Amino acid sequence: MTATQNTVTIRPGTPDDVPAMMRLVRELAEYEKAPNEVENTEAQMLADGFGPNPVYGLLVAEVGGEVVGISVYYYRYSTWKGKRLYLEDIVVTEQQRGKQIGAMLMEATMRVSLEKGCNGMVWQVLDWNEPAIRFYKRYNASFDGEWVNVSLSRSQIEALVASRK
Repeated sequence: MTATQNTVTIRPGTPDDVPAMMRLVRELAEYEKAPNEVENTEAQMLADGFGPNPVYGLLVAEVGGEVVGISVYYYRYSTWKGKRLYLEDIVVTEQQRGKQIGAMLMEATMRVSLEKGCNGMVWQVLDWNEPAIRFYKRYNASFDGEWVNVSLSRSQIEALVASRK
């Protein structure tokens, strides 16, 4: 799948795109006021996305040969809804925002969900991120106020497992 509009090319990511992906992830972390929360590495992204058992998909947006945006997604399974595409992140560099690149990435990701037989897409958005909320509302997305995010870090899991031995 390749789409081009006004010198913007949307294409599947390759291993060569991982450094640009990491740069965009760090830019997103800065925007979300959590730059010290990024624990992932380029090596891990390369192994996780392009190794023998990839766990995520990547679309990139290019302008003039430079990666200016990404869509990172993976598949999850809902016992109620079936196979769903989980949109982890759409990130566009600050200097390229407002040029419809995010929309191109979102729509390309929607097409992936259909091509892969998904019954829908799901994602999260921070409640204070008004630009992102407005963006998703343009797609008539449903916002769910009932569910609460829950997580365990690796260190928490290790401590809990060790305490149960």
